[in-house]
Amino acid sequence: MRTLHMIALAAATATFNVAVAQPVQQTVNDWRDAFRQLEDEDWPSPNRERRATGAPGPDYWQQQVDYDIDIRLDEEAKHLFGTETVTYTNNAPDTLDFLWFLLDQNRFRPDSIAVMTETVGGGGRASGRVGESMPEGISARSMRRRQMLDEDGYGFNITGVTDANGAPMDFTIVDTLLRLDLDTDLETGDSVTFTIEWDYRLVETQVIGGRAGWECFEETEDTGADCIYQIAQWFPRAAVFSDYEGWHNKAFLGRGEFGLEFGDYDVSIRVPQDFIVSATGVLQNADEVLTEPQRERLEEARTADEPVFIVTPAEARANERRGTRSMATWEFRAENVRDFAWAGSRKFIWDAVGVEQDGEGDAPDLVMAMSFYPNESEPLWSTFSTRAVEHTLAVYNDFAFPYPYPVAQSIAGPQGGMEYPMITFNGGSYGRPMVDDDGNLSYSLGSKRGLIGVIIHEIGHIYFPMVVNTDERQWTWMDEGVNSFLQFQAERQWEENYPVRRGDPHSITSYMASTNQMPIMTQSDSILQFGPNAYSKPTIALVVLRETVLGRELFDEAFRAYSERWRFRRPTPYDFFRTMEEVSGVDLDWFWRGWFYSTDHVDISLDRVIEGTFDTEDPGIENMRAREQAAREPESLTQVSNREAGVALYADSNPEVLDFYSENDRHTVTNREREAYESMREGLEDWEADILDSGDRVYYLDFTNEGGVVMPIILEFTFADGSTEMVRIPAEVWRYNPRNVTWTYVSDRQVVSVELDPLWETADADRTDNYYPPRIEPTRLELYRSSSNPSSMMDDLDLRVTRDSVATRPE
Repeated sequence: MRTLHMIALAAATATFNVAVAQPVQQTVNDWRDAFRQLEDEDWPSPNRERRATGAPGPDYWQQQVDYDIDIRLDEEAKHLFGTETVTYTNNAPDTLDFLWFLLDQNRFRPDSIAVMTETVGGGGRASGRVGESMPEGISARSMRRRQMLDEDGYGFNITGVTDANGAPMDFTIVDTLLRLDLDTDLETGDSVTFTIEWDYRLVETQVIGGRAGWECFEETEDTGADCIYQIAQWFPRAAVFSDYEGWHNKAFLGRGEFGLEFGDYDVSIRVPQDFIVSATGVLQNADEVLTEPQRERLEEARTADEPVFIVTPAEARANERRGTRSMATWEFRAENVRDFAWAGSRKFIWDAVGVEQDGEGDAPDLVMAMSFYPNESEPLWSTFSTRAVEHTLAVYNDFAFPYPYPVAQSIAGPQGGMEYPMITFNGGSYGRPMVDDDGNLSYSLGSKRGLIGVIIHEIGHIYFPMVVNTDERQWTWMDEGVNSFLQFQAERQWEENYPVRRGDPHSITSYMASTNQMPIMTQSDSILQFGPNAYSKPTIALVVLRETVLGRELFDEAFRAYSERWRFRRPTPYDFFRTMEEVSGVDLDWFWRGWFYSTDHVDISLDRVIEGTFDTEDPGIENMRAREQAAREPESLTQVSNREAGVALYADSNPEVLDFYSENDRHTVTNREREAYESMREGLEDWEADILDSGDRVYYLDFTNEGGVVMPIILEFTFADGSTEMVRIPAEVWRYNPRNVTWTYVSDRQVVSVELDPLWETADADRTDNYYPPRIEPTRLELYRSSSNPSSMMDDLDLRVTRDSVATRPE
């Protein structure tokens, strides 16, 4: 009979271990079939609007909404006054008798749902309360914000809604929404035109928050006390009417951003005459608002090798010192965009450079990358901002599609980071240098990284969701997670060892192993730990999918197909999931389930490795091996102690009792054993003999899925000769049992150690069980002495006691 010798790899042990392993909190897993299909469980059925392939269907539709807007800024009152004429085209198969519009500024009204439901510790933190006891105080900043919301009367004032003939139309305001009732039903393919007049007071962004507003600077020797205005969510915008939800009329609570409809915009912006304005779209009246030198520099920038100042720092400094009561109108046109934003200030420096690209379809061959910023942001902004825009376009074009618009702009100001078509707000604390008492400037690595990172991120948002029109209110990760994944790719291509904020798998392990979390697929306003959930975890999921599960070639082809399919359309997560599977040819339901639908984490334990060698049944080999194995067993302790004590053996003084068995052990080869071996060899097939003579070793490896998320098993084997081999086992190894598996490895080299996930690429939360033999975990111990000195109120009051009396104050 041919058998296997089973020999466990030796595990190093020690009497003590100074390593301090942090306990891993685990979420509950029901251990159901991890590979069951999502089609019949969580995903909606395919239809003629959205196909099972993940592509838009033959009956896919979306609405078209065009705007003609006139806006005026009252600088002194910090107030906007606007009129918009809207043309709404109904492409849906439904007849509409009313339309919903977004009034996002109403979130700042004291009776809004957003303000009324603010909680202590909210805003994405793990807990919505202070603690078990009463809170001890409130910050002055929080009180100031609350007072301003109560007293200053923010929100839209709708002063009139009229039809194309000037007749008033009925409307109803519901929190951050306006329902406009139509006098005549809007049939499929028909359009309706109407006009809305409104005004509202701008918020001070650094006090109230929000995604737009104003920031004013203190006057210095070099600069005036002027302001920067970043204006967004500033006009009544048509809410989405979609095939999968109907009207998207959920109130805006401040976090979950907004889905919108595509359309064409003609916008006239009336501001003080000395303002420089940046906006969505292309400037239509440069001859009226720019000087001749500025127009010449703008033309020069189109073919320049590096950014060119359109408005120089010196010009901006002189401009903000002048001031004027005259007004000027800047006119912009934007085609096929889903929103419009703008910024204005007399403080703006403006630089630009043309970026060439391989335009496809309606994508331009040249994109103007631009930045607008005050002198307070120098020298960081002129060094990095427009260059970061240029770099972002190159990387995102490779992953998705050519940038579809003629301009891409980065604006400094009060808003820390927000995106709109063709324009992004990247201000706040990003890119402001430090100034010492002597006026010397410096900046930190964090300031540089923060500025480059936020610009990449926000310019990237012009692709996702401003072109690939995802619904962040419902699925935040489709906007923030997908874009953060591409931001990580762009940062890794910026410079060697760039200090990325999120993207490498090991950076998410603590969050994934925590208990205060929700699945990625949670609705935006309900997410706990918003940053890790909406940004970091989906980013790293896509990194793992690209680098480890699919490989770059399959992932990149599928991701590009998704991006191109849904360019200027509105995808759902199911369209993304299906496209990635259909184009790559890989079933990924197990991956979506673990990473996107659960709060489980990755933690695979390598429990045991058994080495098996083939019994050749050659007594000359096997008996010698058995003898050597017996020799490795510890000698009888009693026999050792007897020898050390000098205890005499009877046979030593009476050699006549020694016989054949005293000189030959049970492993001595006999003639019968030789004959049996020769007979066995004669009966073997050639392939059986080859196996016995190969010298191969068979290794059995036991794994436990401690975290719940099934993943590929990646192993590095180290052999006795010092060589190594990497082996990647597909995730389907868990298909019969998602909790425990045993896997077999065959090698002609002897394995001395095995490491699981050696490149830290799967986000394994506990690496202490990734080695066989187990390792002693290193740590650093701090030697310290107690420095506390006992004290009492008596000591503080300089009181003394005696053995015979109570405390008295010394005279």
